[in-house]
Amino acid sequence: MAKKEEKLSNRRLTTSVLTTVLSISLVLYMLGLVGLIVLNAKNIADTVKENIMVSVIMDEEVSEADIILLQRAIDHKPYRKRTRYVTREQATRELTQDLGEDFVEFLGYTPLLPSIEVYVNAEYVNNDSLAVIYEQLSGKPGVKEVDYEKSLVEQVNKNLHRVSVIILAFSIVLILIAIALINNTIRLSVFSKRFLIKSMQLVGATQRFIRRPFLLKGMLHGLVAALLSIALLTGTMVILNDYFPDFIHMDDLDLYLSLFLGVIIFGLLFTWIATYFAVRKYLKIKTDHLYYY
Repeated sequence: MAKKEEKLSNRRLTTSVLTTVLSISLVLYMLGLVGLIVLNAKNIADTVKENIMVSVIMDEEVSEADIILLQRAIDHKPYRKRTRYVTREQATRELTQDLGEDFVEFLGYTPLLPSIEVYVNAEYVNNDSLAVIYEQLSGKPGVKEVDYEKSLVEQVNKNLHRVSVIILAFSIVLILIAIALINNTIRLSVFSKRFLIKSMQLVGATQRFIRRPFLLKGMLHGLVAALLSIALLTGTMVILNDYFPDFIHMDDLDLYLSLFLGVIIFGLLFTWIATYFAVRKYLKIKTDHLYYY
């Protein structure tokens, strides 16, 4: 009979530990996802901005050699992300493919001119910087027209700002929820040991002596939970890298190591704080009140 009770007690203890660790690990995983979004928000914003194109349309009589020389000159500019030289024939083929019909046959000629597509770095994607680039390129010999969508640039920057504010607010809310969930999980774990805490106190154990094993165990749970959450985050990052390579850059190891380190520190620190105050509550509570709290 005693052995059965002991086995049942050990099983309950194991279940309690597993529940606590899994609960904390899921919360840390959720926080890690928030951190992942925040850390990659700039990459996403830069990718969107760097797909905005400045089109440099050349005069008809300009030679291909002069166009290539201009392209190489642009390639040495600090604002340049990448460039693409589009010949008249290539532009005609691409527009024909987009329209789904041969417009040259209908018109009898091609109105398209050779051009250089200039994609600029993200920090230059604003109307002020693009206006300066516009003036520089417009003054080049052989350039007929420089064009970019001002309204699109303004709209992209405005929407990215809104998304940044939303992500920040969402992150704050999730952090508060995570703190509350971890705190409640640890408090429930300590609550099941409240009679043990009071018994140790009644036989003369000091508060520090009683608190130490709870703090060590809480930090151990936090460490194991953090490692589990990191494993889940790594799996999530691998999947996202396969389907959304622009979202996750797996070669940026320092960035993700700092994220993982942050998850571990948060898991250790907050489990220690939550355990400390949970144990402190039952050290100060009166014996009669143990049945009601």
